[in-house]
Amino acid sequence: MRILVVEDNEQLSAVLVRGLSEEGYTVDTSADGEEAVYRAATTEYDLIVLDYMLPRRDGASAAREMRRLAVKAGILMLTARDSLKDKVSGLDAGADDYLTKPFEFEELLARLRALARRGGSESILQYADLSLDPAKHRAERAGKILELSAREYALLGYLLRHPEEILSRTRIAEAVWEGESGLDSNVVDVYISYLRSKVDKPFKQPLIHTVRGMGYVLRLSET
Repeated sequence: MRILVVEDNEQLSAVLVRGLSEEGYTVDTSADGEEAVYRAATTEYDLIVLDYMLPRRDGASAAREMRRLAVKAGILMLTARDSLKDKVSGLDAGADDYLTKPFEFEELLARLRALARRGGSESILQYADLSLDPAKHRAERAGKILELSAREYALLGYLLRHPEEILSRTRIAEAVWEGESGLDSNVVDVYISYLRSKVDKPFKQPLIHTVRGMGYVLRLSET
């Protein structure tokens, strides 16, 4: 699941990115409302965490413009302003929910999950007998729940969004480890191995295949 975090406080933005990434989300960031509108209009996001007080364009104005441009992502508005008038303003502008600062990260996660369940985010990803439910944050194969780490979950989600498509190691790293520096050159291989041990090894039919010299592909057969 891909989330856009729009927050001009660098410290809070970094905390949100780290926490959401650890939960398996793919996270992009923006520090002003104008850039946020552009990103939301040109990239398909499932959810947007949008601060109210932003430079260049405030959160309410940004949300209103996103909706005018037919952005369908669920929007969670963050603000230190807790008056009823401010809440109504944010919701009327197009936000789906409102969270007042300071907040507990667990509450933010719960609200994001609730937004996902409302249908503002992507539906269940499925290939063969393998499925991933972004709203419930659950992966299964042949009816068996897969116990995945946050990074394995993000990697599986990326593979399921691109079934039968050969994905290079660079492309996978950019999507799943976006924004992280100093990655080991074999980090993708290592996590593919971890994922195979849970997605393929316990089952008769392998789904994750290596394409020599090119990368990896999710498909029923090797050829």
